[in-house]
Amino acid sequence: MEKVTISRSKWNAAPLYRKTSDFIRYRLIGSEIDKGILFKIVMYIILINVAFIYIKPILYMVTTMVKDARNILDPAVIWVPKSIFLGHLQEASRMLSYLKSFAISLTLAGSVAFLQVFSCAVAGYAFARLDFPFKKLWGLMLLLAFIMPPQVVILPTIMLFKGFGWLDTVLPMLVPALFGHGLKGALFVIIYRSFYSTLPKELDEAARIDGASAARLFFRIMFPLSKSAIVVVALFSFVWNWNDFYFPSLFMFTAHNVPLSITLARLAGELARAAGAGEMTVYAEPIKMAASFLIIFPLLIVYAFAQKWFIEGVERTGLVE
Repeated sequence: MEKVTISRSKWNAAPLYRKTSDFIRYRLIGSEIDKGILFKIVMYIILINVAFIYIKPILYMVTTMVKDARNILDPAVIWVPKSIFLGHLQEASRMLSYLKSFAISLTLAGSVAFLQVFSCAVAGYAFARLDFPFKKLWGLMLLLAFIMPPQVVILPTIMLFKGFGWLDTVLPMLVPALFGHGLKGALFVIIYRSFYSTLPKELDEAARIDGASAARLFFRIMFPLSKSAIVVVALFSFVWNWNDFYFPSLFMFTAHNVPLSITLARLAGELARAAGAGEMTVYAEPIKMAASFLIIFPLLIVYAFAQKWFIEGVERTGLVE
């Protein structure tokens, strides 16, 4: 009887064991591969590692710029300084002429972004919704402008603007933006074209039945509907022109009033010349870090407030496809 009882208990415990193992497997793996705890753990590990790659330079920049001489010379101080020193920020601000250069960068990047938002929207609408002569040829030219490196045509561009008398001014950046010129303009036209191609054709038909022209259809219906594409183009354009050093260094290399990207290069050159003259100082690297932080800090603020609309805009414009 005892053997029978033991066998029956084992027989009754088997379904419970199977239920427990199924429950654990269900919790770890899930009904689908992306629903289980194991998949989420792997994803979080990957995301944390990728985020650390981008956050580490910013952390190093911030911790370096607040170190005084004692913390800089102390080999035990790497990430967390023993005291906070803000003098490097003040010195970097002075060397950058920060307020003046900030105003120039903000005006230039904002103006170019505004012009590209409008001009590229017009071109993208035309490519997506209108029929015009040699449309395929102009589409090929658009792709050519997108894939061609700017360095290929930079010399004749400089000669052209020199003939116009536009060097050492902001016109070489503003006028091409008015016509959606260059690699950036071509990308923004493609973004608008992708967005307008997804809108239903019934909008055009209803507007034409009511007697609306193509221009009125664009300004009254299409352009107001493209808020998501406008956000993407505006942020891309603003950030690119804020960080751009290549074109301002070519067109404004002898100007007195220059954006922050040029003043940062001049600051680095001044510190390098001081080091070459034998003026060794432990403050060179903290000043560079402070200057870099002052330049990227406005962009961090912009991203903090606009990331929600930016992500929604990228999804709606089909940019991730």
